[in-house]
Amino acid sequence: MTIQTRRLLGTALLLGSLLTGASQALAEAVLHRGNAGEPQTLDYAHISIDIEGFVVRDMFEGLTIFNAKGEVVPGTAESWTVSDDDLTYTFKIRDNANWSDGTPVTAEDFVFSMRRLEDPKTAAEYAGILYPIKNAEKVNKGEVPVDQLGIKAVDAKTVEITLERPTPFFLQLLAHYTALPISKVNFEKFGDQFVKPGNMVSNGAFKLEAHVPNDTLTVVKNDKYWDAANVKLDKVIFYPIDDDAASVRRFEAKEMDLVYNFSADQIKRLRETYNDQVHVTPSLATYYYVFDNREPPYNDVNVRRALSMAVDRDFLAQEIYAGAQLPAYNLVPPGMPGYGQGPVPDFASMSQIDREDKAVELMKAAGYGEGGKPLEIEIRYNTNANHERVATAVADMWKNTFGAKVSLVNLDVASHYAYLQEGGKFNVARAAWSADYGDPENFLALNTSTNTTFNYGKYKNEEYDALMKQSYDEQDPAKRMEILKKAEEILNNDQPIAPFMNSANLWLVSSRVSGWEDNAVNEHLSKFLSVSE
Repeated sequence: MTIQTRRLLGTALLLGSLLTGASQALAEAVLHRGNAGEPQTLDYAHISIDIEGFVVRDMFEGLTIFNAKGEVVPGTAESWTVSDDDLTYTFKIRDNANWSDGTPVTAEDFVFSMRRLEDPKTAAEYAGILYPIKNAEKVNKGEVPVDQLGIKAVDAKTVEITLERPTPFFLQLLAHYTALPISKVNFEKFGDQFVKPGNMVSNGAFKLEAHVPNDTLTVVKNDKYWDAANVKLDKVIFYPIDDDAASVRRFEAKEMDLVYNFSADQIKRLRETYNDQVHVTPSLATYYYVFDNREPPYNDVNVRRALSMAVDRDFLAQEIYAGAQLPAYNLVPPGMPGYGQGPVPDFASMSQIDREDKAVELMKAAGYGEGGKPLEIEIRYNTNANHERVATAVADMWKNTFGAKVSLVNLDVASHYAYLQEGGKFNVARAAWSADYGDPENFLALNTSTNTTFNYGKYKNEEYDALMKQSYDEQDPAKRMEILKKAEEILNNDQPIAPFMNSANLWLVSSRVSGWEDNAVNEHLSKFLSVSE
């Protein structure tokens, strides 16, 4: 080999090395995130389910946020103070908090956003979650003007919020998506179209790049974000796939790094292959069926109780969910801070055989089932292999116990919940609730008659409503919890809903993902994650 040849070869090797290094340096850090369904919208005022929250909270940031461990920590607010009477919170917004267009995030943006949420013209489905704010309920009901809401901008970077009553979990509420800000200037420019790619500006770690409904939703790193230096991902692609098997296949093919809500009957097989990439995390969540209390026979408490009693919860938890869920008989999940052991229905201590015998008696007393009017039941559920298996099993239980004729109807998750929230008529429908904050009120408030969004079955009990109202006025924590237990006891007796299981969150997390922490609130901001090749 001549000296010239060696020099040429050395130059080529050096150039190749430099190009390889440049290629690696330029490689994007992309997280491929399975999201179990298509969001109804990206408007914070009109979302209500976790798959929407996952996307929106990657793009928008509230005064507080949940960290990787599920703990409430400062978000857009760097600090806050609370008055001695626990009624006034004063938040200092970070000086370097900016929108993705470079304009500053201001206290007025938060004032505008919360007023918009409570404005009855907005018709926000989740407006009730911020009712602890002074006058929020009155504003939302049109009883006082929106400018009477208990929030004001002290100066450009200071926002003050006044409450109706001391609310120990208020900082958790502010981490909820209902408390997210939007740019007042941008909304005034685009109106409700502010959610579209090209229109949206956001103050979170990521900004919207593209959205192809039922295909992909892509967000990219927001370089104007106050903590951008610590965001390790360049891009997150959400895949709205509600087909569990398809999601798992794409995970196994290394096409997706995260999969949410995979089929529970796959846990054993997946654990054998992927070990600690399979995450089954207990959560403050309840899986339940709701009865349409407006129509016969479901307006009859005996029918509701009979149907609830005939469901073998142990079978659902152990056989359908392979032990990834726990049997449940009441709505408030165990582990709720300060609540202890809540009341359970009187039939919870009975054997399943005895429950079924009692259920037949109740159904006969109501005039249905064997020797009475035939039972024709339609079960609605959102598309998911686990939910389909639960519905099929429950249908068999009702057929075997009462001779009922049961049919199943499923819709994608967004359409399913939209139908229920809009007051559509039904017989029985699958639903679930995960804690927005660590207080039993978050679950029990679902069934107040004034909760027009999440009281899907339109249950109404004046004594129940009165107890819930009393709980809001009670300042003694222990007495307040006892009032809430009395309310739950009424719910157990009336069975407007049939709790089946306390849920676990099922995730597949690729070994190339770092920063993941299992947590009971099921909050996993992409800003805390990174990926390696």
